[in-house]
Amino acid sequence: MAGHSKWANIKHRKARQDSIRGKAWSKCSRAIIVAAKNGGGDPDANLTLRYAIDEARAANMPKDTIEKAIRKGTGELTSGESYEELRYEGYGPGGVAIIVDCLTDNQNRTAPEMRKIFEKGGGNLGKPGAVAYGFTQRGVFLVDASKVGEEEIMEKALDAGAEDVAESGGAWEITCAPAAFHQVRDGLEQHGLAFESAEITWAPNSTVACDTETAEKLLRLVETLEENDDVQKVYTNADIPDEVLAKL
Repeated sequence: MAGHSKWANIKHRKARQDSIRGKAWSKCSRAIIVAAKNGGGDPDANLTLRYAIDEARAANMPKDTIEKAIRKGTGELTSGESYEELRYEGYGPGGVAIIVDCLTDNQNRTAPEMRKIFEKGGGNLGKPGAVAYGFTQRGVFLVDASKVGEEEIMEKALDAGAEDVAESGGAWEITCAPAAFHQVRDGLEQHGLAFESAEITWAPNSTVACDTETAEKLLRLVETLEENDDVQKVYTNADIPDEVLAKL
């Protein structure tokens, strides 16, 4: 799950889920194929492809597998794979807004599957644009707050081109415009800063507080969505307090 700084613990949990490499690599491969098909195979000229390659590397996807996916996207390799980008929007338990980004080779399969997952999870699908207006695309980096002080992280992050730095759950959350993502990433690395995560995400403009019961239902729904082969990313505007996360 992505979308809010307080999801650091859940991100680690998701990382364990995605340790099933076959599923993780399959999703990364789809993203690379689509990016290369739409914008060409040069990551320096195609930022979407560069983002997809970064995620594949973070998932420990082998270099030759990444290059093969690029060649499939550019048509150098004939694969027969053709994916369509789809976005589903809806609400989960407690009225939490949810955005689901998919890459599918069969919209007629994916659409009813998404509807079924939402309904079984205590939510409902909305129309396109129903919740997306409440999110803003941002580049987000998380740096362990125990390894660097506030004054140092502020100086280095702003020097790298970041827009803001805030403390969140034992980590410094560094945000930037999507177009500045790689500039900021390179700048942070040059300053010797290691980050727990780095991604371009849809961050909520406001959040919905969740109690233990609502959080448990929501996490079950999100997990089911993320386990679907066609789902690439899930974003929510949920705010689950640390004490509730601890209970779960």
